[in-house]
Amino acid sequence: MKMYLISDNIDTWTGMRLAGIEGIVVHKENEILGALNKALENQSVGIILITEKLGSLIPDKINNIRLNYKTPLIVEIPDRHGTGRTPDSIMKYVREAIGLKI
Repeated sequence: MKMYLISDNIDTWTGMRLAGIEGIVVHKENEILGALNKALENQSVGIILITEKLGSLIPDKINNIRLNYKTPLIVEIPDRHGTGRTPDSIMKYVREAIGLKI
């Protein structure tokens, strides 16, 4: 299975390309949805990496995929400008997803 990057930043895309990860740079919501749908259609893609900024533009679509698709796994990553997450965001995500407090 392959990884695929959907980024809004050319530097993030370049870094991932150096690591052997294919991807695309997009900026508009319709471009994001098009790239995401294309990645979902590709059966060889097991993990979709999407920058946090783009993920925040389409949260409903990402949540729908996380809840209703077995694969691919969608991972929101920070870009070179850092993360927009709160320090306890992973714990909050676990609590919301499975109701377990760690």
